[in-house]
Amino acid sequence: MKISIIITLKKDVLDPQGKVIQQTLNGMGFDDVNEVRQGKYFEIDTKHNDKDKAKAKVDEMCKKLLANLVIENYKIIDPK
Repeated sequence: MKISIIITLKKDVLDPQGKVIQQTLNGMGFDDVNEVRQGKYFEIDTKHNDKDKAKAKVDEMCKKLLANLVIENYKIIDPK
């Protein structure tokens, strides 16, 4: 079962890479952009067939490795 995860910086954490992207977009004429926040996207194909078990395992992976919970939030997208 494939599960997707989006990891983003918490709102209070500075995002220098997002700021550079925003400045570049503004320089290219996209001056209607207020803010850019960049993040990470993962797709994990688990061996679990049970949706709840798969999500629980991926949640554990996020907490232990994929996300830095001090500065990042993560969202597990429900598998289809």
